[in-house]
Amino acid sequence: MAAIVGPFEARLLPSGSIRIGLIVPVSGVLGLMGPCAINCAALAAEELNAGGGILGRQVELVLIDGGRPARQVAAEVSGLVGSRTVAAVAGAHASDVRVAVVAAIAGRVPFVYAPPYEGGGHAPGVYFLGETPGRQLAPGIDWLVGTRRARRWYLLGNDYIWPRLVHADARRRLRAHGVTVVGESFARYGAAARLLDRVADARPDAILLTLIGSDLVEFNRAFAAAGLGAARLCGALEEHGLLGVGGDVTGELYASMGYFRDLPTEASLDFAERYAARFGRDAPMLNAHGHGCYEAVAMLAALSARAGSLSVPEMDAAADGATITSARGTLTLLDRQVRHPVHLGRADGLDFFLEKPFH
Repeated sequence: MAAIVGPFEARLLPSGSIRIGLIVPVSGVLGLMGPCAINCAALAAEELNAGGGILGRQVELVLIDGGRPARQVAAEVSGLVGSRTVAAVAGAHASDVRVAVVAAIAGRVPFVYAPPYEGGGHAPGVYFLGETPGRQLAPGIDWLVGTRRARRWYLLGNDYIWPRLVHADARRRLRAHGVTVVGESFARYGAAARLLDRVADARPDAILLTLIGSDLVEFNRAFAAAGLGAARLCGALEEHGLLGVGGDVTGELYASMGYFRDLPTEASLDFAERYAARFGRDAPMLNAHGHGCYEAVAMLAALSARAGSLSVPEMDAAADGATITSARGTLTLLDRQVRHPVHLGRADGLDFFLEKPFH
């Protein structure tokens, strides 16, 4: 397995390798995404090392727990960058952590951020692989309004930057459709399920859920237990979350993601085979958040190859056109972002049935 060390060990142990700070939650509300994300990043590093590494040097990963408070994560990353322990950063974690990390590293090293995000936030050396709200959730909103005739919407999310800006985008789109937002709430971590009665009293046809991790799981479990009926469109539901919910057979639970483990494509099937061959058939289930860490490490290598360096100014100058192949297919940076189809998945027991891709 590719070398993965903690921040403390990384400071103590000399290395001739290029070390990448891998920020993934292994605690907190998003802790359930950690195991798959670590595996996927390790797989990317191993495949890079088998091909000569990055700039002719082997790759090591320094694991940073992104599930802690944003300022704490940012302070640790800044220390690792300042001591030259890490030469680059990759991550899949909440946007409030990303904002703090970007400010802390201040363009000193490149940073590839994998998950869907709220848009904006451009800074030197920062590259985005996930979807903005208009690319990720607008197609699902349009589909539910048009196909399911959802006319009354409730917006429910955790209380931080990503849900708030996603909701702002969703309100504009829903107004354009002439439908009604009957309520909106933001929950602190651990308190989302307490808002169930408020949501039910509003009698929505559809709910946009920008809850994350265990909060998303707990709300959907409570919703099912209460026997409520409404379409639910989620911006952060993936295979582990669906398993945590206990599955869903209502036909009313949807997720919009760039990747699902059951994508019926050659690239997806090949990735799943490599993952299973490396970590076993009982490894943590592949999902969008975990797979994004594979893409983030691979994209750092592609950027450095184009620039011939890990220097941020040189990478920024060469970034357009940097390309990788992942389970989603071919991804190419343009204006430091990736534009790629998303898929609308409907929960069908413990799996997702993919309704259609949206370009």
